[in-house]
Amino acid sequence: MILVTGATGALGSLIAERLSGRDDTVLGTRDPRQVRAPLPVRRIDFDDPATLTGGFAGVDVLLLVSAGYGEDDTVIARHGAAVDAAEKAGVRQVVYTSLASGGDHLPYALPHRWTERRLREGAMRWTVLRNGLYAELLGAIAAPSPDGRITAPLGGGRLAAVARADLADVAARVAVEAPAHAGRVYELVGEQAVSGADLARAHGPHVTYEPGTLAAARSHIAASGAELFQVPMLVGTYSAIAAGFLSGTTGDLRRLLGRAPRSPLAAALA
Repeated sequence: MILVTGATGALGSLIAERLSGRDDTVLGTRDPRQVRAPLPVRRIDFDDPATLTGGFAGVDVLLLVSAGYGEDDTVIARHGAAVDAAEKAGVRQVVYTSLASGGDHLPYALPHRWTERRLREGAMRWTVLRNGLYAELLGAIAAPSPDGRITAPLGGGRLAAVARADLADVAARVAVEAPAHAGRVYELVGEQAVSGADLARAHGPHVTYEPGTLAAARSHIAASGAELFQVPMLVGTYSAIAAGFLSGTTGDLRRLLGRAPRSPLAAALA
């Protein structure tokens, strides 16, 4: 049996759609009422260990979609509880959606690396899907202003952005073929590194790229009502892109998809 966590999240819901025709798959979420995929659902809440003990019963492959919304200690506690419970329940393999290696400079990298280490030191087989940053995220944090200017502080940097749908396709495939991927780490970044200028051109001639400063972005994010932990997360994302740490590409995504990846610019604009 395959169990997919985070089934109502942005990535988890896409994975659930791709596995919806299978009779060996169940979904896990803290709020089963929100699930739309026609699959059995279990209440899985990483903040409520009581839901994990029974929730992982009978599961062979756990597709652990990162619960990355929170401070580092919160995310580590959630992932640790999930891995501990999976081991106790007899889960054979965990497929974990992590962060691309180029993201080590990002403020939210630490919980991902902690979880990878916990899996390596544990008793279960594992596969790590090191997901690149979503093209959709780039589209959101570098959206044009009403007067047609992209002022995100990306400098001259580029992002090997990847369409979320491609990551869902890969995760579903690897979960189904889990034993063949045991002990593997895949770098799932896009094949095209996108710049702020590229994004502006994709929007059309009415949009220009006029990068601002990190200080201005920090002030804007802080004033937007974002959670306190989100401010350094977003500013750090801008900074890492601008510094060129997230532009590297690999062929893992194409190999696992068995086709060319979707256009990151099309995904960003969508």
